Amino acid sequence: MARKCFYSFHYQPDNWRVSKIRNIGTIEGNKPAKDNDWETITGGGDKKIKEWIEDQMKGRTCTIILAGSNTANRKWINYEIVQAWDKGMGVLVIFIHNITDAKEEQCTKGANPLYYVTHGPSKNRLSTIAKAYDPPRTTSKGVYAYISDNIDAWIEDAIKIRKEN
Repeated sequence: MARKCFYSFHYQPDNWRVSKIRNIGTIEGNKPAKDNDWETITGGGDKKIKEWIEDQMKGRTCTIILAGSNTANRKWINYEIVQAWDKGMGVLVIFIHNITDAKEEQCTKGANPLYYVTHGPSKNRLSTIAKAYDPPRTTSKGVYAYISDNIDAWIEDAIKIRKEN
């Protein structure tokens, strides 16, 4: 059974890398906004962006943060993580810095986005609860294969972790 997942990522530098991950095909993901659509959404201000995120998260069981160099601690990434966690969705991070972009270039590894989001009355960092995965491969093909082989289990684990916390 393909899980329905919401993808969270920093669009401009990582959309090419993300499209490769989305093509794995074992999970059903939300459709990304096209550049023109995103300009319309963002032109409506914060309220419109929140409505779009809310709509995209409907019916999803897990949020996958695809982390590149500059994904962590961005306003809308943090918002999406909080919304997913508050809705009872599984949450996980996959580092995608070694997946190549349109120019066949890799980028540097960024920080864990879960580090910047706290949870509960004790304000524990979500990075102490939810998992982040950094595929132990150095080539884009190797990273892609590793993610493809493991993503289903990571999603199920994230959903289990959320149910327990």
